[in-house]
Amino acid sequence: MKAKDISINKASAVLLGIFCTLSAALLAGIYLLTGEKAVLLVVLLYVFLVLVCVSFFLALIRQKLLLFSDTLCQQLDRMAEGETALIESEMEENLFYKINHRLVRLYEIMLKTRESIAKERTMLKELISDISHQVKTPITNLKMVNITMQKEPMSEEKRTRFLLDSETELDKLDFLLQAMIKTSRLETGIISLEKKIQPVYDTLASALGSILFHAEKKQMEVSVDCPADLKAYHDRKWTGEALFNILDNAVKYSPKGGKIDIHVEGQELYLKIDIADTGKGIPENLHGAIFKRFCRENGVHDTSGVGIGLYLAREIITMQEGYIKVASEASKGSVFSVFLLRERNA
Repeated sequence: MKAKDISINKASAVLLGIFCTLSAALLAGIYLLTGEKAVLLVVLLYVFLVLVCVSFFLALIRQKLLLFSDTLCQQLDRMAEGETALIESEMEENLFYKINHRLVRLYEIMLKTRESIAKERTMLKELISDISHQVKTPITNLKMVNITMQKEPMSEEKRTRFLLDSETELDKLDFLLQAMIKTSRLETGIISLEKKIQPVYDTLASALGSILFHAEKKQMEVSVDCPADLKAYHDRKWTGEALFNILDNAVKYSPKGGKIDIHVEGQELYLKIDIADTGKGIPENLHGAIFKRFCRENGVHDTSGVGIGLYLAREIITMQEGYIKVASEASKGSVFSVFLLRERNA
């Protein structure tokens, strides 16, 4: 018979039988050697007391095991039923307590994992819904243009105008696709940011280089105040992407002949980058919503964009232990402040 097939009761009975057999052999040996009944009675009393102590100890162990097994079964039943509150063991600091404590910790981890999975599923549903909504309009427009060009006779000038409209819708789809790829790669950790202490001047310059052409087309003035020696803990490529998204919005939503002022200063813990524009401004009740994915104000739908730039900017800065603040009022322009750590946190 294997050891794992022997129950506690059987094991206790076997041990008790062995102890009684050895005790009887010991008593017989002592009597044969001494022949004294008094000595035999003393040894017999000692054996009886030892037998009582062993029996009490075995009963106590069995009671502890039964109590623990009952508690363990109740815990497992509660876990199976999805209850959030488990039974806290009142046992003293011993093996049983430790096992129960780790069981509670395991269940807490399982609950957090379950909540995380549920949150990810909700986010995925929202993402699919948002993408479907964003893609629907340009695809519908492309279908309408395609049907019109196929079925209606038109001049070369009109055909050219339709083709330009198609190109605009295709550019919108391409921009949306690229933005979603960047966002998903960041969120899923496919891309790891190469963060290090380095000058912000070059990072800001690369972002500015991407918007100067459009700013010049709108005859906008761009001023920059950024000391070359200021450094921060950041990834140059992705931080440049975040700054570009903010600057691009400043150009898009500012009127012709507007102005963009960029000021960089070092504070005690953070390096602060202020990007101020003379655009239409943002109502205070929308300051939190503008950083949500695909969020756009009702009054800006005539301006190209899909409402993902600020969301992506915040994600990038947050992943570098920084943050973004906005100060704005309707019709009074906006100031986006990007905060980057000056030193890496331990």
